[in-house]
Formats: sequence, structure tokens, C-alpha cells
Amino acid sequence: MNKEKINRDLADLFREAKEILARNTSPLIDRHREEAYRHFTSQGGIPANTEEYRHANLLPLFDRDYHVALNPRPLHVTPGDLFTCNVPALDTRHRFTINGWPVNNPGEPTELPGGVIACSLSDAAKYYPRLVEQHYNRHATTPPRDPLVQLNTAFARDGIFLHVPDGITLDKPLQIVNLMLGNNNNIMSFQRDLIVIGKGATATILACDHTLSDHAFLANNVTEIALDENASIQYYQVQNQHSAAARVHSTCITQERQSRLDANIITLHGGYTRDNLLVTLRGEESQCNLHGIYLPDKQQQVDNHTIVDHAAPRCQSNELFKGILDDHATANFTGRVIVRPGAKKTSAYQANHNLLLTNTARVNTRPQLVIDADDVKCTHGATVGQLDDDATFYLRSRGIPKEEARLMMMAAFAREITGKVHLAPLREQLDDLLEKRLRGELSKCHDNLLHCKRST
Repeated sequence: MNKEKINRDLADLFREAKEILARNTSPLIDRHREEAYRHFTSQGGIPANTEEYRHANLLPLFDRDYHVALNPRPLHVTPGDLFTCNVPALDTRHRFTINGWPVNNPGEPTELPGGVIACSLSDAAKYYPRLVEQHYNRHATTPPRDPLVQLNTAFARDGIFLHVPDGITLDKPLQIVNLMLGNNNNIMSFQRDLIVIGKGATATILACDHTLSDHAFLANNVTEIALDENASIQYYQVQNQHSAAARVHSTCITQERQSRLDANIITLHGGYTRDNLLVTLRGEESQCNLHGIYLPDKQQQVDNHTIVDHAAPRCQSNELFKGILDDHATANFTGRVIVRPGAKKTSAYQANHNLLLTNTARVNTRPQLVIDADDVKCTHGATVGQLDDDATFYLRSRGIPKEEARLMMMAAFAREITGKVHLAPLREQLDDLLEKRLRGELSKCHDNLLHCKRST
């Protein structure tokens, strides 16, 4: 693949689209574009053979003929006519995006109970400029600068905005449903979400990614999350797309004193999935818990890259990612824990465990510790293996058929992650989906009225 040509095409697109990007976009968002694109080009453009993307070949994903979603697509039906979440007991507030663009009601945003704001990023920049100026592009610029985050900053115009004021608990989980829908074209999109949780405030966020048509998709999305003192958030990502969909999602989180983050990243299906989780523990006694499960098969690839930066004393991080790989699937995991000078009394745990169901599945796992402080407790580890023959024999000796025994062991392996999901209806649905997924059923977790077929 010709990296130089891809970068030239992106440069031409950026130059030609400047007027479109600036039109009807708040200066609070627009003013970051030029600097972001300079950082993108100074790092060589699309990452290839770099340390951060060592095992990720992104060039084929970008070397396609895409329609870039620089403007919202006209929609003549409501999102609910296209998509119905198949977790009926899950009581949430919904916000929809299509190809990276929020589906809005016209007019000034309406505040939710407690003064909570949930609207489009563009509306937030218009009606709540102080909040946007204080936080937009402040949490996604901490080193190392990811070139794809910079590319998103250069092109993104809109996304979802959430602000929970000091001392308020969000009355219901906010479900952000990101839909990809083509017409006669493959689609490339750039979505930017911003979540601000005030002092002592609490929120639960569920972000779901789905495809509604058979086109090829490439989504380069960024979510910034700011947790103020004593704030807490439960943050879930569930990705279930077809095999012609590629998605790179960078979630950049800053935590202040005594804040808490519980994140769970669940990858059920997709052609290429890259999740970057970058957490900065900036305030003392803050805590983050990162969990993830991925189940690729066929030729699918899943990459998880995490950086937990302990920048203050007496912080705690716990990290556990698990994968079950079938056929010719590939998974890459890089987990880096950084302990800054002066961050004494740090406690950090990190683990990555993988099951390979075939001899052709591959995993590259790289747990890393960078410690520049004394009086810390940090451990990490990784395993790659197959199902235990002795355990399988034990179950079969109790009259359980071989395939059922294997399924039971895989489900138990995965449920260590789904068991961390505190939303009971979601947890039960995920366990059901995981079981179907492990049985080889390409089941979706929603009802798609366009009857999109899986690509194989």
C-alpha cells in the first residue's frame, strides 16, 4: 500500500474541505484543526510500522474509495424506525448518531433533571461555550500524541456532549447509539464526543456501535471524558458490526482527586476494531478499573491499546482484558502503566489472557510497566493458550458432551468480564450474545429493519 499517496489524498481533502469544516462550526472546535493536522503530518500521517501501531496494518483500511461524511446525511425517518435495542428491560435515555452526526431535534437543547445537559457537541458549543472551551481537546492532547486522534481533531465537526453538574446523579443511563449507514457509497466518518462529570457527580454511559447497511465503513472516533473531584462513571462500549466495518475509537480520560472510573469494552464482531484507552490519574486517591472482552473469528482483527498514567500519589488501577479467538483471527494487546516521579503509594494491576481455539489464530500481547517512583506496588502478566484438556475431560466424565463442555469453559472465561457489568439487563443480554457468539451464531444485539447481512 502506498502510504505517501494516502497521506497526499488526506492533505488534499483537508485543504479542499476547510470551508465546509468551518461552516456552521463553532470557533471553539474549528480553531484546533490546523494545529492538529500539523501534528498529524509531523508524525508521518497514517501510522504504519510505528511502535504504537506495530501490529496494525491500517493502510488497506484507508486505501479505499470513501465518501467522507463532512455533512450530516438527510434522514426522512427517526432513528427508532431504523434501530430498536433488543434489551427491553434496559431503561435508558437515547442519543443517536448516524455516520458520526448526532440526530437532533431542532432548537435549543432541553436540560434533563438536575440540570444535566445531553445534546450535540455543536449545540453545546453554542449554548454552553464555557464548558466546551474548558474541556474540548484538553484531554486528548496528553503525550504521546496519537496521529489518528489528531486526524479526528482536524476533521470532526460534531458528536455527543454530556455534562452532569456537581453533586448530581444522572437519573438514567445515557445510551449513545452510533449507527453507520451507506447509500451508494462507502463511508468514512469522524465523530467527537465530550463527557464532563462534575464534582461528586455520577453517571452511567453505554455506547453502542452498529452497522445498518452492507457498505464498507471506516470510523475514526474520539471520546474525551473529564472526571472532577469525587466524580464517578460507569462507561460501557459494545461493538457489534459487520466484517466490512473498521473502527478506531480513542477514549481519553482525565481523573481528578478521589474520582472513579469503571470501563468495560466489549467487542463482539467487526472487520477491524481498535480501541485506545488513555487514562490520566491526575488527582490523588483516584481509581480506574478497565475491563474488556473480544471474540474475533474468520479474518477479523481486534486491537486494544491502553495507557494508564499515574501522575499523582495514592492512586489505584486495575486492568483485565480477555480474548477468545477462532479461525484466522488476530488480536493485539498493548497495556502500558506509567508511574510518574512522586506518584508514591501507587497500586497497579494489569493482565491480558487469551484462548486460541485454532492453530491459525494469533495474539500479540505486550504488557508494560514504566516506573519512576519508589514505594509502589505494580504487577502485570499475560497468557496465551488453549482450553485445558484436563478440565474438558473432567466435564465429559460427568456426562457433558465435548462441545458443550468446551462452550461452558469458554463462557466461564468470558463471564469474568461481563460479570463486571453492573446494569443487570445489559449483563444478561451480553451473556446471551456471548453464548451465541461462541456457538458460531453471528447474532446482532438489536433489530435492524434494513436487514443488513454479515460480510464474510
